[in-house]
Amino acid sequence: MARQSGDSQQSPAASARALTAARLVELVRERPGITRTAAAAGLGIRSGAATELLARLREGDVVDETPAPAQGRGRPTTILRPHPRGPLVIAAELTVTGWRVGHADIGGEPVIDAQATRLQGDPERVLGDMADAIREIHAHHADRVRAVSLSVAGTISDDRLVQFSSRGWRDVDLSRLTAQLPTDVDLPVLVGNDATLAGLAEARTGSARGVGTVLHLMVGAGIGGALIVGGVPAMGAHGGAGEYGHVPFGDRTRLCPCGAYGCWGLTVDGLALAALLGERPPRNPITYTRRVITRARRTGFDDVARRAFDTVGASLGSGIAGLVNIHDPDMVTLGGLATPLRDAAVTAFDEAYLAGLMAFRKQAPPPVVDGVHGEDGPLRGAAIRGIDHITTADALALWIERR
Repeated sequence: MARQSGDSQQSPAASARALTAARLVELVRERPGITRTAAAAGLGIRSGAATELLARLREGDVVDETPAPAQGRGRPTTILRPHPRGPLVIAAELTVTGWRVGHADIGGEPVIDAQATRLQGDPERVLGDMADAIREIHAHHADRVRAVSLSVAGTISDDRLVQFSSRGWRDVDLSRLTAQLPTDVDLPVLVGNDATLAGLAEARTGSARGVGTVLHLMVGAGIGGALIVGGVPAMGAHGGAGEYGHVPFGDRTRLCPCGAYGCWGLTVDGLALAALLGERPPRNPITYTRRVITRARRTGFDDVARRAFDTVGASLGSGIAGLVNIHDPDMVTLGGLATPLRDAAVTAFDEAYLAGLMAFRKQAPPPVVDGVHGEDGPLRGAAIRGIDHITTADALALWIERR
């Protein structure tokens, strides 16, 4: 299978057609159920040109059409959708507790094909199991899969998982996920941090859809996030941007497993909450935090619990304020445990957030809103990033020309 990148020699007219095709696919992605008439208007082209373009994309197995419901006496139109034989991405995620592997067409909705609710064994075994699942999906859709896109709940540098603290993994080569594919298959593997990809999902299809600059924060086993500008996340030089939990907003005398002192994440996650409650460090900070929040809501917050949650909520709010001062976002979105932790200490969070903002921001601070994708955010984001990769003008031209 050919790569999706590379220089293609096209005439100016062919390049213009490819760009228009890519824009149309973008409209189909952004506006599910868009009609042919609305798509033509969105592209600024006449109906004849739209008919020609759609015929080419339909023949190229990119976009399909179905009749739209009749409305009045006007000329009937059609609804555009991903072609049932169109290009696919394999979307996968590796979390602190398990993994999922699925596929998605250009509509971006992942379909789960295989999963494990627990991580068993060393990295070689876990990645081997995921590679087997990827091989099976590819075998079923060999002529359609164009990329593999992976979300990982750890620190990324290029195609390596350099730190996976919850499991004690270091410097794991993630390119082995395609090792089980046939030797003549050369798929690009896109790797991203889970919080970064969750932020991408919120910006494209979630609570921050259409917002220009978005700061996304996700609390899990630590804190991660992303700055998304115009629907595109800042990935950094090696894909490792957004490690906000390792900004030194915390106790400068405390050493983080990452090797730095004073990391903010040490003050916000389940380990911090357990210490404040006078309990043992939990083996799984995420499930522990959920359990403690559920318990507090059911039985009420005693003085110890109230102080603990207020301390964590205040740290979360003040840290977000610092990042707002740095990035100047239009909106802040929350994912993972950030939402229930804020809800458990609303006053402490709000006071710390407002107090940490620069004076000129206090009158109209960026709103802090809950994300809508929940635990599915990282996998959705992985699918979106993969689809971005396979629906560029060049990639679509290669797909259509494959016939």
